[in-house]
Amino acid sequence: MDAKVQVLLFFQNRLVRESIARILEKKTDLHVLGAKPLCPEAKEEILQSSADVVVIDSLQLVLEENVSIQSLGTNEHPSRFVLVAMADEPKLFLTAVARGVSGYVLQDASAADVIAAIRGVARGEAICPAHYTRLLFDYVAAQMSDLPSGRRRSRIGLTGREQQLIPLIRKGMTNKEIASYLSLSEQTVKNHIHRILHKLGVEDRMEVFEACESRMLSL
Repeated sequence: MDAKVQVLLFFQNRLVRESIARILEKKTDLHVLGAKPLCPEAKEEILQSSADVVVIDSLQLVLEENVSIQSLGTNEHPSRFVLVAMADEPKLFLTAVARGVSGYVLQDASAADVIAAIRGVARGEAICPAHYTRLLFDYVAAQMSDLPSGRRRSRIGLTGREQQLIPLIRKGMTNKEIASYLSLSEQTVKNHIHRILHKLGVEDRMEVFEACESRMLSL
């Protein structure tokens, strides 16, 4: 028998929090580790928990400048995050995705939708409203159009993996965030970045993308 999905809830509304917890506890494949209000201690509780999925009904934690959702977990047991009761606002959705959220459920969703999102995210899927799929495709297409072709990037001496790190470095992601995003160890990411800096002849990771652009313009 498969182990139950360990779920941790942080809801601002007590009535909703307790109602969702009761519904989830009735599911044989889910187990609620805790149902608590969102508070400053939430980050530490998530880090110390064994939660497979963390469900939050507020963007507060996601939007904090000094917090990356991707860093709230460990390499041994990473937690995945589902935002529920969210406003239908594309910019907020894209921000949440960029910060590492795996599920985004709108405020008019049913309890069944929330449960389906938790199960999907626990399986490693990304869950969002159907009409946001087009938004994601358009966003990725726009981002990729800003990047030079793989052939031109290879001509400046970077390997495929090193090329993959360039846009992530440009976004300001930390080594730990990149490691989580690419399913690598943090030390492996450090090694890749060290080699990138050496090949491009720069000392600061913030100079990496500019160095790439400068070299490609000269090709």
